[in-house]
Amino acid sequence: MKIAVISDIHGNIYALMKTFEDIDLQKVDLTICLGDLVGYGPHPNEVIALIKRRDIPCLKGNYDASVVDGDFTFIRNNSVNSFALPWASNEVRTSNKYYLSSLPTFLDYDINGVKIKFTHGSPNTINEYLYEDKENTKNIMENLKEDILVCGHTHIPSYKKFNNKLFINPGSVGKPKIGRPNITYAILNIDENKNVDVKFRELEYDYQKIVKDAKMLNFPNSLVASYESGTE
Repeated sequence: MKIAVISDIHGNIYALMKTFEDIDLQKVDLTICLGDLVGYGPHPNEVIALIKRRDIPCLKGNYDASVVDGDFTFIRNNSVNSFALPWASNEVRTSNKYYLSSLPTFLDYDINGVKIKFTHGSPNTINEYLYEDKENTKNIMENLKEDILVCGHTHIPSYKKFNNKLFINPGSVGKPKIGRPNITYAILNIDENKNVDVKFRELEYDYQKIVKDAKMLNFPNSLVASYESGTE
């Protein structure tokens, strides 16, 4: 079975459309979204509409939860978020806030006998950062009941084996932190013999479109520049 995993779209409709174009070419059996549909980018409602139209199983991200709350519940209170959070909370339609609030915080799948847990941050909380070389990640992987943990939130693609467990992060569709303005997502292929193959896809897209839209809406310069640099 072939699964595409996307995460951290953050209101970037152009990146999401490009991602789905590529996913369609890869002929996957299932696409799963790890959350953070909104926040930062200028097209949160359009992103939600496209995810719903494709009937994508989706998790609640920390920015999704904070936009619903209208407060810095699960995100950092910094200069960019002091603009981006109230903007998104005001922009996201009430019906879409209801959709975001109804999303689960984890999904469990058993595929060909391989058990997979999908989360946004960590199995403990939606806003915990799991980096492959950090102690908290090691502790979580040691106690993981499933065979694979797939999480987002860091915006950095990762793959690491912890003994007989796999740790996977697909990176970010709409707000990369890889030093390039490119989309990243992951494809997991699990065969009938429980063999797991993981590939990362990195895609270029016309990021100048979102730069133009953000400038027209008077987004902060640092936020606009992050789409060009692929940094936070």
